[in-house]
Amino acid sequence: MEIRVGAGDVAHIQTPALIVNLFEGATQPGGATGAVDRALDGAISKLMADGEVKGKRGEMTLVHTFGRLGAARVVVAGLGKEKDFTADTVRRVTAEACRFLRARGVTRLATIAHGTGVAGLATSASGQAIAEGAILGLYRFRHYFSDDEDQREVTELTIVERDAVRARELEEGVRVGRILAEASAMARDMVNEPANVMTPSRMAEIAQEMSRDYALEVEVLDETRMEALGMGALLGVARGSSQPPRLIVLRYWGDQENRSQALGLVGKGITFDSGGISIKPASGMEEMKGDMAGGASVIAAMVALAQLKPVVNVTGVVAATENMPGGSAQRPGDVVRTMSGKTIEVVNTDAEGRLVLADALSYAVKLGVSHIVDIATLTGACVVALGRVCTGVMGNDQALIDRVINAGKATGEKMWQLPTFDEYREQIKSTVADIKNTGGRDAGAITGALLIGQFAADKPWAHLDIAGTAFTSKEDGYVIRGGTGVPVRTLAELALGMARS
Repeated sequence: MEIRVGAGDVAHIQTPALIVNLFEGATQPGGATGAVDRALDGAISKLMADGEVKGKRGEMTLVHTFGRLGAARVVVAGLGKEKDFTADTVRRVTAEACRFLRARGVTRLATIAHGTGVAGLATSASGQAIAEGAILGLYRFRHYFSDDEDQREVTELTIVERDAVRARELEEGVRVGRILAEASAMARDMVNEPANVMTPSRMAEIAQEMSRDYALEVEVLDETRMEALGMGALLGVARGSSQPPRLIVLRYWGDQENRSQALGLVGKGITFDSGGISIKPASGMEEMKGDMAGGASVIAAMVALAQLKPVVNVTGVVAATENMPGGSAQRPGDVVRTMSGKTIEVVNTDAEGRLVLADALSYAVKLGVSHIVDIATLTGACVVALGRVCTGVMGNDQALIDRVINAGKATGEKMWQLPTFDEYREQIKSTVADIKNTGGRDAGAITGALLIGQFAADKPWAHLDIAGTAFTSKEDGYVIRGGTGVPVRTLAELALGMARS
């Protein structure tokens, strides 16, 4: 889809459809919406007076102009209450309005720059949010339909702005928004692919392709290299699968003068999780193709950063393998030795994410990262605690945790911190090894995180449990059924924020 900024007057722009907006509680349309209302002889005002248009969030009203306007149709999109307005409102409204028009066969459309009037949103921020909302809201994964009857796609979106300075600011925002949204869509694609396609080797191939396209440094470790490094935890998980595991490393060097400092992003890449010997119930197991969402988000975030080019160094590490109950699979009661030398008793083979991340974090430390953020669909316990609304955040460094949460606020990807009191560590003490891989049902998200944190060495570390946010079964705003792409934009914003500071 082409997203461009067009100079001109909203009342005269030639387009099949134009999106304007209205706050809930407004007594009359203002700004660009007011200009459109006047050109329509007060049609929007009359609909407001009749109570048909209220400006409630998610409300979409279609008005046919019958030649009174350059646009053939106008959509009045409700923004909700002005006090609740954020850039995320723009993402949601743009996504919903674009889908509303696509469903009516509209393939070219225009929009005003939402939020830059009384709401006070920066012009570039509006452009970025519009681009993100449009691309993410119109996303569809239809690769495997042999007869796709619904071929309609929006091919062009024009943001109308008559002021030349503001138009340039919008263009810069659109550039950033497109990069971030397309990276999130890339992660969605990877999560939505079936596990017979998105194997550990295929994840590695994608990383290698991206390294060539975007000048990222890449390294892929095979079983022989992992064995030499003593990655017994990762290899233990991989034993039950016929698919060979891969440890994928992507490095972005944005600060060549300070190569000793690098943010480490470490992702869980379980391309299918059967639970291993501790096998999962059959119901819903098909969604376990998405257990590599953390790894996908790391690869996609690295691609975004390579295009945005912030002055910061970032290293991405992805531990990719299947967790299967084959004849060689590890068993409950087995003990594995990690790259760090610590031993782990495997109490439950379905608690495999923390095992692969143990070795992945150790390798990130070996590479010299200064901070570590790991991302994993780690625990059902986090879904029980926080539902599908927000990602659980834990760690050993409050400053880093706060940076992550604030980056999530900027992107609309909600985060919530859970405690990591020392008392929780008692649950993962083993009688036969240094630690055991699960502390039971109580505080499962926290004990899982605390195990991973033991492999961050002395580095500031934060853990994102995206079990509840990486996949969704419903459409909401710019989030579409299937893989969500969370937290690609947050990871990119975290790195951008570090570069700015």
